[in-house]
Amino acid sequence: METFGVYLLFALLQLVAAQRTPTISYISQEQIRDIGGTVDLQCSVQYAQDFPVLWVKATKDQLPISTGTTLIIRDSRFSLRYDTASSTYTLQIKDIQETDAATYQCQVIISLSNKISAEVDLQVRRQPVISDNSTRSLVTSEGQSVQLQCYASGHPYPRISWRRENNALLPTGGSIYRGNTLKISAIRKEDRGTYYCVAENGVGKGARRNIAVEVEFAPVITAPRPRLGQALQYDMDLECHVEAYPPPAITWMKDEVTLSNNQHYSISHFATADEFTDTTIRVITIEKRQYGQYVCKAANKLGTSETQVELFETIIPVCPPACGQAHYGATVMPLSSGPLVAFAILVAAIFRNFHTKH
Repeated sequence: METFGVYLLFALLQLVAAQRTPTISYISQEQIRDIGGTVDLQCSVQYAQDFPVLWVKATKDQLPISTGTTLIIRDSRFSLRYDTASSTYTLQIKDIQETDAATYQCQVIISLSNKISAEVDLQVRRQPVISDNSTRSLVTSEGQSVQLQCYASGHPYPRISWRRENNALLPTGGSIYRGNTLKISAIRKEDRGTYYCVAENGVGKGARRNIAVEVEFAPVITAPRPRLGQALQYDMDLECHVEAYPPPAITWMKDEVTLSNNQHYSISHFATADEFTDTTIRVITIEKRQYGQYVCKAANKLGTSETQVELFETIIPVCPPACGQAHYGATVMPLSSGPLVAFAILVAAIFRNFHTKH
């Protein structure tokens, strides 16, 4: 009877064990790896000898990787080990790729409508990539409120900072601003230039985007020399410096008449940058009527500006541009030495005074 009781107890224990629900006693914690690395994902199960155990990549479409101790997918980077002592299934992934980043589930299928599962996230470190919805360039008008935006993907999540070319001060103050959005409440023409959006997360060298910011503004004109003197029959250059964007139309005027290139005037414009233009009008072989106020005028879609340059008469020629030659009526004489220059000036003055009296 005693032996029978032992067998009966053993049978009852087996029955109870057979009826126990499978459980997952251990699953790996979140794993973070670099591209090209290796990871082991472990899942320990209990009371699952008679049930299918699967590793599944939990993407939009569930992708089974293994069942039991057999791999389903054909990828040499994946391998599976089973330890009978601990009932642990270890999924190993070598040469990790960015596409391997996902949630992996360990599943025990109890019936068609019932399963238990546990999951582990595999994060793959990725260097930042600046997103397409970030600002690429900007054209605005002076005084407007603008926002420069920068977003980036990567793991860990990248930090965004802003800088300007040559470490110039940002409109927000300081040389560095941190955050996805750089806000400028009232942009000035001095704020134009190249801005750098920098994304960093400690993986690789980070990413950078150059953002060109153009600020449209009305012309600003300055005359380096607002009063210039020159003797009769000599040339003189009148200059203006124009700052404007878009590039303006520039005109020279005298006595409300627009001047143009002819035998009396030669006008030239030289753009030193998109928003800077130097303009010069050369008054050729000056006559009495050409003395007076000249107006340099610039206009674009945002406004008009002008300034005056006065040309007045002197007795002694000013060099430059009156260098190397003296005019006597239609005759031009080279001036190659100091005494000859002084002599020519003296003769010119006497000659002019003679004509003035007679």
